[in-house]
Amino acid sequence: MPTNAAQKQTIRALFTRIAPNYDRINRLLSLGRDQHWRRRALELAQVPAGGKLLDVATGTGDVALMAAKETPAKMIVGTDLTPAMVSLARQKPNAESVSWALSDGLSLAFPDDTFDAAISVFMMRNVPDVTQAFREQTRVVKPGGRVVCLEMTWPRRFPMSWLFNLYFFTLSPLLGTLIARDRNAYTYLPNSVKAFPSPEKTAKLMENIGLSDVFWEIKMLGTVAIFVGTKENEM
Repeated sequence: MPTNAAQKQTIRALFTRIAPNYDRINRLLSLGRDQHWRRRALELAQVPAGGKLLDVATGTGDVALMAAKETPAKMIVGTDLTPAMVSLARQKPNAESVSWALSDGLSLAFPDDTFDAAISVFMMRNVPDVTQAFREQTRVVKPGGRVVCLEMTWPRRFPMSWLFNLYFFTLSPLLGTLIARDRNAYTYLPNSVKAFPSPEKTAKLMENIGLSDVFWEIKMLGTVAIFVGTKENEM
């Protein structure tokens, strides 16, 4: 098994390669629905007026920039492991409305109890330790704040499981080859989704680190899930 450091290096290299085509292929693979899912995840984060939001693994900044436009947050921080992704985020319209940073999702460079909510989008299946990633997001969120995770999930029921397998393992490498000239990166994508824990197991992981009132919403015929947990108030 690769070490955490080796896996992080591999992921950073992969996302550096696909960064220029990341947004375009996301839109194609999701049939144009990925921005709708991001918007719903932001709604579930329930950022209060004047609050602080952390967008972990911000990628090219879509969630952070959406939050700056559509939520009452006073401060929004977008952080990512991959400099190439953050560089592209900084070039987008209204990028100055977000504070951008480089940070490892397994060891976030922020003090305890800083943010009113933390959100991650398409991050968790790429980290070597899902529990530690949730633990870090919980650590930096204030008591009573929410941790929200938007992630792809493998449908469990036939025929959707069969159709998704055919769609994802065919279309993803094809788009990677035609658009990004990187078939390997987009062969990794469906494999990472298939290996990710089921919604029930993911929710249990969140509960095990102390998040309460954990629930999830399923989207896109069982292929996308949004998980929500609340950091317990201190006694």
